[in-house]
Amino acid sequence: MTSKKKQKKKQVTENDLNGLKEEIAKELGLDDEIARRGWANLTSRETGKIGGHMAQKLKKDKDKDRE
Repeated sequence: MTSKKKQKKKQVTENDLNGLKEEIAKELGLDDEIARRGWANLTSRETGKIGGHMAQKLKKDKDKDRE
């Protein structure tokens, strides 16, 4: 084992993810649709768009933490 200190992994909680999901949906202009139809009734294209943006943001934040 090396002598480097182990870095603690930043744990992302479910609340963090839900907050991020709502933030991105609002940025994409989907907040009115969600209010009208609900999360369960979004199209696969809409949910994929939200998920893709979430993944990009999480990756970007993870890369920032490494610097």
